[in-house]
Amino acid sequence: MTDKPAIPASPSEEEYLKNVAQADLPALSAEDPFALFADWLADASAKEVNDPNAMAIATADEDGLPDVRMVLLKDAGPDGFVFYTNLGSAKGRQLAANPKAALLFHWKSLRRQVRVRGTVSAVTPEEADAYWATRARPAQLGAWASEQSRALPDRLAFEKKIAEYGLKFGLSKIPRPPHWSGWRVTPQQIEFWRDRPFRLHERLVFHRAEGGWTTERLYP
Repeated sequence: MTDKPAIPASPSEEEYLKNVAQADLPALSAEDPFALFADWLADASAKEVNDPNAMAIATADEDGLPDVRMVLLKDAGPDGFVFYTNLGSAKGRQLAANPKAALLFHWKSLRRQVRVRGTVSAVTPEEADAYWATRARPAQLGAWASEQSRALPDRLAFEKKIAEYGLKFGLSKIPRPPHWSGWRVTPQQIEFWRDRPFRLHERLVFHRAEGGWTTERLYP
């Protein structure tokens, strides 16, 4: 007989009440979703221990089966949310065939999350080159050597390819691989979620409209 998974029990009323004072916050601003996101990301950058810019990105394969994984946000603004990857990876192939995606930022210590849904387009070569230049040299070599999402015979095979590219480029500048670039998710919808006691959470959704955004508040 195996033990049941250690799933935490639902909070008690006493535990909820401990958070009431912290939840006495003004309503979320419905003016500018990108300004609000920037404020939340700044808070996360100050308080989250690991990767405050981490986000889940969901895509769908050719059968419509959803696929999700964590990536790192590298740029954000009115044009959209940018991340970089191997274009031959599972997500790269899926986005090329079906350029739509959903993102999720979850900042557990802040008790906040942001959901994004939208269309996807490639960044410009200039944008990709500029970000590539900021990557550490070992990460650049890894990007050349990795056949991301393909079967790996063993770890030694990967390390051997990294060493081969290290010898190939020597001490020279490492160019960006043709199979490595970025994607921009242009939001059609952005939802801000904030924890409130007793699961009476606050949800504010921005919908892209002609010339701006409309907003609505949702039941938790």
